Amino acid sequence: MSKPDPRALRDAFGAFLTGVTVVTTHDADGAPIGFTANSFASVSLEPPLLLVCLARSSRNFGPLTQAPGFAVNILSQGQKEVSNTFARPVEDRFATVDWTVGPNGSPILSDVAAWFDCTMHQIVDGGDHVVLLGRIEAFYNGQLNGLGYARGGYFVPELAQKAVSVASSETGTIAGTVATRAGQVLLLRGPAGRFALPSCVLASGDGPDQLQTFVGGLAGVAASLGFIYSVYEDRKTGKQHLVYRCELGPGDIRTGQLFPVDALPLDNLVDAPTADILGRYASESVLGNFGMYVGDEQSGKVVSVGKGSS
Repeated sequence: MSKPDPRALRDAFGAFLTGVTVVTTHDADGAPIGFTANSFASVSLEPPLLLVCLARSSRNFGPLTQAPGFAVNILSQGQKEVSNTFARPVEDRFATVDWTVGPNGSPILSDVAAWFDCTMHQIVDGGDHVVLLGRIEAFYNGQLNGLGYARGGYFVPELAQKAVSVASSETGTIAGTVATRAGQVLLLRGPAGRFALPSCVLASGDGPDQLQTFVGGLAGVAASLGFIYSVYEDRKTGKQHLVYRCELGPGDIRTGQLFPVDALPLDNLVDAPTADILGRYASESVLGNFGMYVGDEQSGKVVSVGKGSS
């Protein structure tokens, strides 16, 4: 069996929906350090254990593996910016967040869904990562919903469900996809030679499965529907539009044309809303942080996961 392609393997791992955590401790000089991680899991109730994974290439590798303990902060659905802060090479990641010292000594972030303050129980070799097993000495459940992450984007299930409910209540909702594979977007040749998103009309009561089946049949490859990317009403036609992100599988594309994300035909699309959707996708894909647009064909807002967004 051939060695798996690391990028393809990482993308496959990304299909698993996770929460988002910030792992924190202090370095040898007492300065707080932390990083964003979604490789977190509960391990045992007796004794109370959890685990997180840390890349050997991380700049936090030395300080964290030498620390007597660490904390895991599960971010709430309003803390996308906190996640971004601890994922970027910022000089002082703690300068813009509220935090306190936990009962066991590690930094605890404010307004999280839950936190666990641990002593280091064991460090296990895991290839290019190590697995940090922490024994939970103190914890807190904030009763807030967690921030979700999958396939390179954040999501808030509550927001997505609200959007689906609004759109699916209308008869004849037009459902479309930003269907991608390996950094390319599938577009269909529409009227007057202009390009359009793969889309179909959903009858009242139809769900995303119908759209996924349609796109897969159209493209001739497997299609995996992701999260909602845009919800808007076209006031000229009175139609609701629901656009999902979608991942295409391997194989020859039967219908349509794949365009690199940085070379989309933005000046040759069927309408302005499609141009807005693809222009936003091209911009957001640079950082891998995808929002959800809610509005009409001319104005609305991109819902970024921030305080008060529920």
